[in-house]
Amino acid sequence: MTEPLLSVRNITKRFGGLVAVNNVSCEINRGEVVGLLGDNGAGKSTLIKCISGVYHADEGEMFFEGKHAHFAHPMEARRHGVETIYQDLALANNLDVGANIFLGREVKKRHLGGMIKTLDDQQMLRESRRTLESLQIHFPTLTEPIENLSGGQRQAVAIARAVYWDAKLMIMDEPTNNLGVPEQQKVLELIRRLREHGVPVILITHTLPDAFAVTDRIIVMHRGRKVAEKATAETNTEELVQYMVGARDDTNKGVPSPQREISLPQ
Repeated sequence: MTEPLLSVRNITKRFGGLVAVNNVSCEINRGEVVGLLGDNGAGKSTLIKCISGVYHADEGEMFFEGKHAHFAHPMEARRHGVETIYQDLALANNLDVGANIFLGREVKKRHLGGMIKTLDDQQMLRESRRTLESLQIHFPTLTEPIENLSGGQRQAVAIARAVYWDAKLMIMDEPTNNLGVPEQQKVLELIRRLREHGVPVILITHTLPDAFAVTDRIIVMHRGRKVAEKATAETNTEELVQYMVGARDDTNKGVPSPQREISLPQ
């Protein structure tokens, strides 16, 4: 059996008396998309921040590429190939596409025997164009400031940046939030292309149609605990909503859950 790319074992994270993530275990395999679902306060964001080095777990351990991993900070996680795209995308609005893809890791030219260094804008644009084309992303121009691009195009730039820097695992936090339907579909198509490139994706989303459209497996959290893990093809909207609101819990089989009236998302 193929070794998982990421293995999280019994992770717990506390903030004072609040247990934000409670004894959560999961595995992520190469070339798959895993949905991470749950209501607000379920612990999804805290879990991915433990994985990506933003937070340090109080208990548990993590293995990446078969080796014990402890990322002291997000840059160390990125050096190992763990890229996280948050809702704010961390893009510089006044810079163009190439400058954003190389933000913080700019390519420089040397002059006068290395005494003077200047940005190699043309090299960065060439490399940016090559990466975008590999993902079948096409912009009329790459020299427009990011602030002039649509929300979907900005997501594409953030994804291309992660791919260029050799992402081995992509974590995406609500990537279709505040996008129109056509742009949502473009982002979902990019996630499919990442899977085709062998890059696994952890997709945090509240939008169940997005989860059903692109994921292979779905993990549901509720109040800090993992309450379900399902193959996407073997579950449905009604069942997932029950897990999300706490009406069902696969980790407590045999313990009756309180009956609750459930309203399905429109």
